[in-house]
Amino acid sequence: MRVRHTAMSITMSTTTFPPSDPLTWKQADTDVHVATRGGEFAGFVEFDGTTHLVRDNHGTELGTFDALDDAFRALEEAHEPARRGPAFPPILPRAWRRMARRARA
Repeated sequence: MRVRHTAMSITMSTTTFPPSDPLTWKQADTDVHVATRGGEFAGFVEFDGTTHLVRDNHGTELGTFDALDDAFRALEEAHEPARRGPAFPPILPRAWRRMARRARA
């Protein structure tokens, strides 16, 4: 009897999209709008009759908004990468600018 072994592999997608890719919105129901970016689910906006509730692609609530456009904008901004300042300040602190001194005998 021959036993056949097959290898199994799992591929995990770590797809990231540049912030220049806009969100694409589709109305899934009368009170739900779904956003995708590059074909990947990005989040949704749900209208409960009084406010628009925004959730990201992980289901995390991002807030409630009176206007649908404000809700769309909140999800767009949540997908923008955090802006980081320079790694070092443009001017070094005074203590770092001092010249090294020789020890006195």
